Amino acid sequence: MAKVSSKRQITLPIEQCVIAHINVGDDVESFVDRQGVISIVKKQSGSAKGLLKDIAIDTLISEQESLESALNK
Repeated sequence: MAKVSSKRQITLPIEQCVIAHINVGDDVESFVDRQGVISIVKKQSGSAKGLLKDIAIDTLISEQESLESALNK
């Protein structure tokens, strides 16, 4: 069983790291659901590549107007 250190660090068991393909130096992200379950996910470089490729760009709206529009929702 893992313990939380005074700096709130947790060491993942090697078996779990092997299954999740997590290696020393990898970037991971953690999420907590409403029941308090923590999930740790290895970040994949380029995993979002092309995600927005089919989104039409409206060049008539400035970057500032777009930002203000998003903040006012």
